Amino acid sequence: MKALFAAGCFWGVQFYFDKLQGVETSVVGYTGGDRPNPSYEQVCSHATGHFEAIEVSYDPKKVSYEALVKYFFEIHDFEQKDGQGPDRGPQYRSAIFYGNEEEKSIAEHIVQVLTDKGYSVATLLLPAKPFYAAELYHQNYYATNGHAPYCHRFRKIF
Repeated sequence: MKALFAAGCFWGVQFYFDKLQGVETSVVGYTGGDRPNPSYEQVCSHATGHFEAIEVSYDPKKVSYEALVKYFFEIHDFEQKDGQGPDRGPQYRSAIFYGNEEEKSIAEHIVQVLTDKGYSVATLLLPAKPFYAAELYHQNYYATNGHAPYCHRFRKIF
């Protein structure tokens, strides 16, 4: 199974999702916009409508879609609008790209749980659009370079 998320700089999102049991692989890239096969520079120009995103391949016998959504909210500041940490711009917005009505319903439910807990959720819930893998130098960036994320951290909410 696959899931699509955007939570700011895709390097940190991949760093955390790759640690989650049940996640088999992940690919960072771009989705949500209209330009096919965009480059990083094109996405950063704000002319494509794309988000920096991650495509997570997971084993539903080991981790549910709901667990992925909850984890997504625990690894970034979903209350921040138009960016994550110091990274500002529409490509860094928080979004869940649902592939079907069941995924949409799960995401809406978790947003409601967070709202009931007093959070102001800026995360967008959008229908999935084509996903385009980012350039190779973006893949597994932190694992390859030995750095740690500067825009993301885990905080237990659920």
